[in-house]
Amino acid sequence: MENYQKGKNVEEPLVKENIPIKNLPEDFLWMQVRGGSKIRNLLSLALEQFPEKRYIVWTGYGQSVGKAITCAEIMKREHKQSLHQITRICYRLVEEYWDPITPGLDQLVVKRQLPMLHILLSFNPLNSDDLGYQGPNTTIPYKPNEQRQRKFKSNDKRPKKHNPSKS
Repeated sequence: MENYQKGKNVEEPLVKENIPIKNLPEDFLWMQVRGGSKIRNLLSLALEQFPEKRYIVWTGYGQSVGKAITCAEIMKREHKQSLHQITRICYRLVEEYWDPITPGLDQLVVKRQLPMLHILLSFNPLNSDDLGYQGPNTTIPYKPNEQRQRKFKSNDKRPKKHNPSKS
């Protein structure tokens, strides 16, 4: 790749009509999370507008998927026992163009599919038969693995380092 330099990126556009959630209302709030987005800024806007909109879709792709999940989970924590959720995972096509530095070489096009996530949160009940549905206040209890607990207990017997400042 030392004979090439990075050129332009061409991404398929994000359009409301391409969100893969059925029966999505017309007037939902669409929060598109990017890698450089500040969670604080996103949440302040979303929490301000969400009660009157009643529906919000968090969208993130590539490295921003984690931020989109974080924003949705914080909103669920803010509105305990009242939010319904539907989650959809899909892919977004990105074409990277690499321009040759050395004469005689052809331009390279790398096509990548980045994971993309859409999370619909709603005060109004949603179809519980939809794949990816999660009802209000649905939590999965955390039960640590017994073998893992035993492993940590056995590691507690490691010799302690001598700290000369406490002598």
